[in-house]
Parts: sequence; C-alpha cells; structure tokens
Amino acid sequence: MWWLIAVILVIAVIVFLVLGRRKQNEETPEPAREDPFAHVTGAREFGPDILGPGAIVTRGGTDYVVRGTLTITEGYYTWYEHMLEGGHGSEYLSVEVDEGRLNLSWWITRGDLRLEPRRDVTVDDVDYHLKESGRATFTGEGETGLPPQGEVAYHDMEATDGGDRMLGMERFGDGQWETSLGHEVLPGELTVYPAPKQ
Repeated sequence: MWWLIAVILVIAVIVFLVLGRRKQNEETPEPAREDPFAHVTGAREFGPDILGPGAIVTRGGTDYVVRGTLTITEGYYTWYEHMLEGGHGSEYLSVEVDEGRLNLSWWITRGDLRLEPRRDVTVDDVDYHLKESGRATFTGEGETGLPPQGEVAYHDMEATDGGDRMLGMERFGDGQWETSLGHEVLPGELTVYPAPKQ
C-alpha cells in the first residue's frame, strides 16, 4: 500500500514540474530584434530602424529620399544599400559596421560603364585594384527595382593611389554587371530624418 502512495506522489511531482515549465515558457517573450549598430559609436542614426524607405538624408544642402533599401547578407556579415532620389542620378548610400567601425559610402551608378570583373581596371584616369569579391543574398524593401529577395555577386575595388575612391560591381541574379563609383563619407556630412513608422 505504501508503494501506491509513493507512485502517486511521484506522478504528482512530475505533473507539477511539467505544468510549471510550460507556464514559464509561455510567459517568456521572444527577444527583440537586436540593432547591429547599437554598440557602435555614431552609428545609431544609420541603423535599420531609423534609415529605410521614406527617410530623408541631407548631404551638402541637398535632400535625398530613401526610395528603397537592400539588406545584403553574406554569412554572418550584413550591410545595407539605400537607394536615393533627389540628386544627380542613380545614387545610393552603403552602410556597414566592420569590426566595430561604422563605414558609410556614397555611390553613383554609372550606366555608361559596361565592365566585367577583373583584378585591375582604370576608369576616368583612376586605377582600381580588387579588394574583395563574393556572393551574398539580399532582401529588398520599398522601391529597389529588384525582386523582394535574391542573390547578388559583388566585386569591390579601391583606388591604387591610397585615396578613398572605390569602384563596385554588382550582378543581381542572372542580370548584367552594374558598375558604381563611390567614396567614403563621414557621419557628420549627413543628416538623417527617420523613416516614418509603419
């Protein structure tokens, strides 16, 4: 008879523990999405919850509207390309954090350049050398002119004269290579007015 009481007590303890764990799991909220720029000095206003479609970026007295944003991911590394309207053509702002440092680059797409990737190239009397290349995935938001998601190949080059000039080539899906010329910008050169909340 005492063994029956022991079995009932063991079953009661197991039921109590299982129900308690279920209730605890139900009450534990999902962790909030972490801002990858939160711990980088000066990067807060360039984070994905501030800078996106509908945001205004002011540079040199000109206001640019962010029409679309690409989030590009290669392994654990993510960067953003914000398509801008309001300047002299097809311009975009690239935002990335690399080894704890905020990197901002201003790009102008050059439709007149039909280049294929190679190690060295000269454009407008500037010599460029390959820095890195690879493949990544992207998701788009807003007006990007691209599908909502896909794959992109990239080929990044830097000027051999040691300046801040860059040449980038991207190919989205099976499309043609697109060439852009860019240069680094400092956070103080830009003013960002946040995108409206959805």
